[in-house]
Amino acid sequence: MTTTEVLPAEAFTRLAASTAPGEVRRIAADLLPPFYEQLRAMAQRTRARVGAGPTLQTTALVHEAYLRMGQSRSFVDEVHFLRAAALAMRHALINYAQARIAEKRGGGGLHVTLSHAAEFSVDTDAGLVALDEALDRLGALQPRLAELVECRFFAGYGEEETARILGVSLRTVQRDWLKARAWLYRELNGDT
Repeated sequence: MTTTEVLPAEAFTRLAASTAPGEVRRIAADLLPPFYEQLRAMAQRTRARVGAGPTLQTTALVHEAYLRMGQSRSFVDEVHFLRAAALAMRHALINYAQARIAEKRGGGGLHVTLSHAAEFSVDTDAGLVALDEALDRLGALQPRLAELVECRFFAGYGEEETARILGVSLRTVQRDWLKARAWLYRELNGDT
């Protein structure tokens, strides 16, 4: 997946140099249009993967992520912006799942499946929250693996795009993806 427009580097530079909150919001607003379609595609893939249901629309997820990203003081470059988008979508989905769990008073059992394919899915809100907690534990042990899961699972980036965003080789992404999935499977299923 590629960006529909190349974002001018000076927009990132202006955002990084800005100190006024109003100016940060205005420049951050300039960053959204060139990436909007890419963020929508990312949100659609992520919603399908986590079973977000009809109440959390793609546009709402993009806008929630954008609002979370607008709280950032700066973006260094396009890669930083895309990583921030993946993280913002992760947090938006986790908050949504936690709210739904609270409404149900703990309803739903944990069911996380990892297929032999490159993707894994989460079928319940409780599963999404458990994945988030496991991802936090993984991040404490191996931050790059946690960042990779954010890029691959929450943002839906492919292997090549993930390699570019994380600044590693394609083979490293493939190897780390296997490690991360195995670690998460063990954590989420209690297998040794």
